[in-house]
Order: sequence, then C-alpha cells, then structure tokens
Amino acid sequence: MEPVYRTIIGLARTVFFVQGLKFDVRGAENIPAEGGAVIAINHTGYMDFTYAGLPARRPKRYIRFMAKKEVFDDKISGPIMRALRHIPVDRSAGADSYVSAVEYLRRGELVGVYPEATISRSFEIKDFKSGAARMAIEAGVPVVPMVIWGAQRVWTKGYPKRLGRTNTPISIAVGEPIAPPVADPGNIAEPAAELTRKLHSVMRDLLMELQQDYVHEPGAYWVPARLGGGAPTLEEADAMDAAEAEEKAAKRRSAAQE
Repeated sequence: MEPVYRTIIGLARTVFFVQGLKFDVRGAENIPAEGGAVIAINHTGYMDFTYAGLPARRPKRYIRFMAKKEVFDDKISGPIMRALRHIPVDRSAGADSYVSAVEYLRRGELVGVYPEATISRSFEIKDFKSGAARMAIEAGVPVVPMVIWGAQRVWTKGYPKRLGRTNTPISIAVGEPIAPPVADPGNIAEPAAELTRKLHSVMRDLLMELQQDYVHEPGAYWVPARLGGGAPTLEEADAMDAAEAEEKAAKRRSAAQE
C-alpha cells in the first residue's frame, strides 16, 4: 500500500477530469503484473509523465520515474518526488542515478525512463541514449515500450502551457515487453546498442499507429512537419537542441572563469 502515491493519482485524475482530457489507452495488459521492468517513454511535453502512469494502474502498479535533480530540489515538488520514491538524476554525476535505477529494477520495481533524454521539439522519436537498454540488461528485466501522443498540446517546450479545460485527446499505447539479451557483464555495450535500436524502431512504429487515428490540425505547432504541421523537422529540431546545448555550455564556461 502506498497512500501518498494513491493520493497523488487521485488528485491527478481529478485534474484530468477538470481539464476535460480524453484518454485512449491501448496495450495496458503489456505492463508486467509483477517483477521489474524498464518503462521506456517518448518525450513530447512536460506533463507526459503524469499520463504515463495510467496504463500501470491496470495491474495496480506504480512507476518510479527518473527525473532531473532540479525537480527534487524544488521546495514544493521535491518532497512529493521523494515520497513517491522517484529517482533523481544529476546530469553532472549520472552514475549514481543509474546504480539506483538498477537496484530498483532488481527489487522488482517499474522504472520510467525517457530514452530521448530531452523533449522532442519535432514531436518525432529522437535518437535514443543507451541507458534504458543498459539498465534492463544489467538488471535482467524487460523493456516495455510506451508512446504518448497529444501531451505536447497541454504543455511543451517553447509554448505556453494550456492547463485549463481544453478537452484535449491524449492517446497512449504500450507495446509488448522486449526481453533483454544475455550479455557478458564486462561488456554490455554491443547488446545494449542492439536493444536500443530495436526499442527505437518499435516505439517509432507504435507512435505512427497512434497518429493514424488522431485528428491533426493542419499547420498547428503541435503537429509534426511530416503530418503537415508547423513543428520543425527532426533535423531542424536537432540543430536547435545543439545550439541550445552550446549556449548553456558557454554560459557555464563563462561562470567558471569569473
């Protein structure tokens, strides 16, 4: 029993009702009823992690999300994140969060991971980091692909949040668990790369299936360019991300010299 997590879920569902969000959840039966698993989720908006927990309620399970350390440092969100036993990620010392995640998985927890690491400005599936695959292989647990579509309409990078009553449809699809390959403990790089490629392909296909049944507004900022929307292409978005990363790095270098 987790009274805090159950309370938060209850509050979230009340908020979803007030917002008029309309959920279409497919494949919830693919969430393991017991045992550890990496839940790999695409990342299009700031609120998608709140929707990702919905399929896990079918087997009455909870997902421990990996989230940036700054969220835990906040005086409001920090105590909640710790009470829910989520995992802080310090990007300057990522090894500690990785070890914690593997320990959670070995204890039979579901760990939520964003393989893209950052929000996709194009709303397409970005290149994946290998962390999700490496965790699954090291802990000996499956990876469960999950894609969410519509979350970017509520709140995403570069656009105002829309947290009022918008009646936004949000689609969620959970794919079949992908078993990790058996790997030499001293060298998991190659099998992790292969598992990452497979996971990327499965999640891309799942997303395209969801998009086929979704009504898209031509030219809208939240619609991918591939579907006639105003979002940047994947290549354009990658260039924007690279420029932003370089700007942040330059600021850090400047601060270090002062």
